[in-house]
Amino acid sequence: MPLTPLTVPLPVPLNDPSRPFFGAEHSTDLHPGHTHILGFGFDGTACFRKGTREGPDGLRAVSEDIESYSPYLDADLEDQSFYDLGNLRLGFDDDEEKQWHHAVHDFNAIFDSVDLAQEKIKLLTLGGEHSISYAPIVKYLRQYPDMVLLHLDAHADLRDGFLGYHYSHASIIRRSVDHFGPGHELIQYGIRSGTRDEYQWMKEHKTIRSSRKDFLDSVEAIAKDRPVYLTLDLDYFDPSFLPGTGTPEPGGEDFHSFVSLMKLLRQKNLVGADVVELSPQIDPTGNSDVFAAKIVRELLLVLQQSGA
Repeated sequence: MPLTPLTVPLPVPLNDPSRPFFGAEHSTDLHPGHTHILGFGFDGTACFRKGTREGPDGLRAVSEDIESYSPYLDADLEDQSFYDLGNLRLGFDDDEEKQWHHAVHDFNAIFDSVDLAQEKIKLLTLGGEHSISYAPIVKYLRQYPDMVLLHLDAHADLRDGFLGYHYSHASIIRRSVDHFGPGHELIQYGIRSGTRDEYQWMKEHKTIRSSRKDFLDSVEAIAKDRPVYLTLDLDYFDPSFLPGTGTPEPGGEDFHSFVSLMKLLRQKNLVGADVVELSPQIDPTGNSDVFAAKIVRELLLVLQQSGA
């Protein structure tokens, strides 16, 4: 069945990006068969160090200063066609919770009526704190009843609300699991901080992987055509590599562990992803921005290649 063209403009206005991510075309259209970048710069529930609202444009700002070619995947963004939609608006209310709900409402206005599977549309959402992942994850869970949610993070994010916020950055996985059906699966790796209750939950539900080998083996075992969504909190990486994040935790992973995952996911059906918790102002060297931009480069290449 041929793809159905989507008529645009988008039903709600977005803020233009500071510049499109390197190689992307800024667009107010959704393009069947392509990957789209969307920014959601919000940090209202951040409980330690704020600044992630600058993450989406921070990533874009350095993207033209890295090579478009990935030697790890032997692929080049210059050979790809993908689009940057800009950033969701937070509205004009000073109440941070209302800002989050405003942006989520606009996200739903754009995507609720879009059949991502039929139109072969993939979405890469850039945060922002981890609570911004709620809207895309829920959309994908509704779209794909057999989806695997891969959660890379230093924190379990399974609290039932935190500091008065039901949709807190510390609750994103708990809020996502609220929408799980019988065919959904959660795999978590990199977790090294959480409450006793969170660890008991992960052990009871067998979601946590305690070693890199166990994690990569679990990914390799996913059926080739089964949809996979990746939610990546950048504090998954050790702060010695990426200090520019709001809640750093020692003992994290390195870039090459992520490359190992990308090589596996290229052979799977990666349908969407988000990258969150970059806070450019925390790392004045700019090294964290470059590190994160290269992560986004690898993800864009894999999104374009996987599931083909």
